[in-house]
Amino acid sequence: MFQLDDKFLQDLGLDQLPEAQRQAFLQHIYDELELRVGTQLSEGMSDEQLEQFEAIIDKDQGVIENWIAQYAPDYHNDPAFGRLQQATGLDVNDQNLRDEFVATKWLEVNRPDYRDVVASVLENLKQEIKSNREAILGAL
Repeated sequence: MFQLDDKFLQDLGLDQLPEAQRQAFLQHIYDELELRVGTQLSEGMSDEQLEQFEAIIDKDQGVIENWIAQYAPDYHNDPAFGRLQQATGLDVNDQNLRDEFVATKWLEVNRPDYRDVVASVLENLKQEIKSNREAILGAL
């Protein structure tokens, strides 16, 4: 997994960004990554799949409960749930943890290639940023 942090900026050659602009730039990268990944993942999905995933992302508890009942009734014992809980530090009964698990598991079921898509989009975005590094730093 990747982290959008100072090390990420350093890897891009942007460690000279002023401290005051680092978080805003990292947020911009996150937003752009989310948009590009979402666009690519949605290609080939049915309207029903898109609506269901949107409801999960919007934390529609009815949709989440139904999805868990059908695909992950024993989610507390799923190793992926345990890893997510450990990574986030959230309590195992935290609704946000459960919602995040469902979103991730939904992608595993409906787009098993989602990790590859994220990696590919991230790599393309990194190359784009690197090729524009001088312009980015010059705009400061």
